[in-house]
Amino acid sequence: MALERVELFKYKEFLSFLVLALFVLSYSLLIEYQNYKKLTRFDSAVVEVTVLKQYEKTKNSRTYQVLKLKTDDSLVFYTGAKKNFQHVLNKRLTLKIYPKKVSFYDYLTTFYAYSKVQIIHKEETLKQKLNSAVASQHKNHQIANIYQALFSATPLEYSLVKSFSNLGVSHLLAISGFHLGVLSAILFFLVKPIYAFAQDRYFPYRNSKADIFIFVAFVLLIYLNFLDSPASLLRAFVMLVIGFVLYDRGIKIISMQTLLLTIIPILVLFPRLFFSLGFWLSASGVFYIFLFLIHFKHLHKVWQFLLVPIFVYITMLPLSLVIFSNFSIYHPLSIVWTSLFTIFYPLSIFLHLMGFGDLFDTALGSLISLGEHGQNVTIGYIWLILYALISLIGIYSKRFVWLTLFVSFSFLIYAIYQIT
Repeated sequence: MALERVELFKYKEFLSFLVLALFVLSYSLLIEYQNYKKLTRFDSAVVEVTVLKQYEKTKNSRTYQVLKLKTDDSLVFYTGAKKNFQHVLNKRLTLKIYPKKVSFYDYLTTFYAYSKVQIIHKEETLKQKLNSAVASQHKNHQIANIYQALFSATPLEYSLVKSFSNLGVSHLLAISGFHLGVLSAILFFLVKPIYAFAQDRYFPYRNSKADIFIFVAFVLLIYLNFLDSPASLLRAFVMLVIGFVLYDRGIKIISMQTLLLTIIPILVLFPRLFFSLGFWLSASGVFYIFLFLIHFKHLHKVWQFLLVPIFVYITMLPLSLVIFSNFSIYHPLSIVWTSLFTIFYPLSIFLHLMGFGDLFDTALGSLISLGEHGQNVTIGYIWLILYALISLIGIYSKRFVWLTLFVSFSFLIYAIYQIT
């Protein structure tokens, strides 16, 4: 008989954990405030940045370019440039910015700062070289941008963001736990036979699962650092490490405590993520997966495998509609696209390594075309708040899980009615 896994925290232990978390959060905010004061101490400051996005904007009959920038310490902000400013997407710049009017809240979220470009660095970063290698295998720049988003977390063009939002597959293009799970599985199965061969001959006393996991986690950590630690991927990596540690010690993994143990340390160490939409959407996806597995654990594994994607799609739909408002008749097919992506993602990596990265270009072009036929479905934020409350009560009551499904399915019917 298998031993039953135990919960991580008792009530008093959890309160102690929260007190410690509040102490660490206070210290993290103090460090952030010191960095903020250092940035705004003088009228101007010189910073090294990477250009995340570059696009034209017209306001008051004036057309100019907007640059979304990220510093080496993960500070994200916007600045403007002349209409004829050269293409610098993904390049590194040295800027003189004027942040005197930036508030501490702006500093923690995002802000706009006037600036002067001092240096446009010509040497290519490793990420730029990867993006160039990917682009060289595609004639269509939009399809190249899709793969760049998948491999190097490069932001998508606005038209692609809208198309994939209409199709309900934006989560597939933002590197997150889904991608990390696929990559860790690939690494595990590649390393396992090599490790088994060496273990049989040299160190049969070692714990193979622990050793392989440490190697896989180390490689993923390097990849995370290479991508500049996007919020959703950081959440996934921390949860992967915590999940393995809990599993190795016989503690229950499929538990809301596990999710809290992931979210709280990340937020107290990186308080800017309080304001990251990507982080909260990533955490919400895991929340609904756990909600299903907790209340429907009696189902056969095959049924769980088949029903989880449907359950997550339906329950995440209200968040998608309220936040993004994009919907099309093809939106529900994202369940199918998500399932196929499990095969497509590792295969696309292999094909690009072999020089045949354009194999799926025609299919992706058709998918982009489908996403062009979407409409806006506007729903007030009050509905999202009510839906979130129902979902949270669902942790303790299965009846509220069914109510969550009923409400989210009502959102789906309403969205379909609005576009037909």
